[in-house]
Amino acid sequence: MKTYTHEQMLDEIVGKKGTARRDRYDSEVRQGIKAFRIGEVLKAERQRQNLTQKQLGELAMIDESTVSKVENGHSASYFAIDGLLRALGITATFDLGRLGRVVL
Repeated sequence: MKTYTHEQMLDEIVGKKGTARRDRYDSEVRQGIKAFRIGEVLKAERQRQNLTQKQLGELAMIDESTVSKVENGHSASYFAIDGLLRALGITATFDLGRLGRVVL
């Protein structure tokens, strides 16, 4: 039985690096990882502050289901992330590359 590396499987199924489909796939994976990390940090801080998702949602003026989605790594709007950060007392800096940085 022949075995394949992860990279070989991606090349075969999604396409080789540099193709539009593979670039789109790699970008989506990177975005998913970032969303997961943000969710993990927000969840840990919420728990550290002994808040429920419902309580945090009320403080951030978003619904509990949105808090859950963010904590579970789903993408969210800027306004939802901003509200959660503010409600938890977290200051964050977003690097916008050549456009500069935005402090929330």
